[in-house]
Order: sequence, then structure tokens, then C-alpha cells
Amino acid sequence: MKVMVIVKATQESEAGKLPSTELLEAMGQFNQQLVDAGIMLAGEGLKPSSQGARVRFQGDDRVVTDGPFAETKELIAGYWMWKVASLQEAIDWVKKCPPPMEGESEIEIRPVYEMEDFAEADPTGEIRAHEQEMRDKLEG
Repeated sequence: MKVMVIVKATQESEAGKLPSTELLEAMGQFNQQLVDAGIMLAGEGLKPSSQGARVRFQGDDRVVTDGPFAETKELIAGYWMWKVASLQEAIDWVKKCPPPMEGESEIEIRPVYEMEDFAEADPTGEIRAHEQEMRDKLEG
């Protein structure tokens, strides 16, 4: 199963405070363990929401709101994409992770939909086949 492991933002990350050298080194070592175990597919840290934007869809209209965004607890500071055997395996790996922020921090784990999850909505398999072609092209 594929999961997105989401590092929640804090007031410090939203202020643009970069991690300490020690935390960067510890995270680098943890990432190396994930790579060596064949789990990590991708991972990045995100800049503060002050450097981003949101696009709200209202029918055919698009409304753009520039950051920063007020609700820090709802924001993401970084993520990983992992391939694991189960949610429990992802939880076990997160428990080994160095604290992602100085002070209190939180990591959320969310399973990613797989194409077979959409089988009922795509009885002919045509949509899933097209999606697989795109994925193959991206990986190629």
C-alpha cells in the first residue's frame, strides 16, 4: 500500500525557521533508512504558506487567495510518499522518526487510493487502463 506521511506545520515552520543542523542530519539518516528499506518513494519539505496560494473552485469561477493562511494546525510543512505493507508498518516507521520540529509536532499518515479502489466506478476498466498508461509514462 502507498501512504502519504504528512508533517504538520508549526508556528516556527510557518515563520520560515529552518531546522537545526542536528535535526537535518537526523532526518537525513532516517531518510536513508527508509531508502535502504525500499519504503521511501518521495519526500520534501515545504516553504511557509506565506509563499503559497490557494485556489477555491466555485462552479466555473476560480478564486485565488495568497498566503499566509491562519490555521497553522491545518497546514503541511512536509511530506513523504511511502510504499509499505500496511498502515501499521507506516506507524512503526513514524515512531522511529526523529521529532520533525523542535518542540511539539505531529505527523499524519494517510493511505493513497490505488486504481483497484475505483473498480466499481469503472466497470470496463477503461479509465484505470488510461491512468496506468499515464503512470507508466511518468515513471519511464
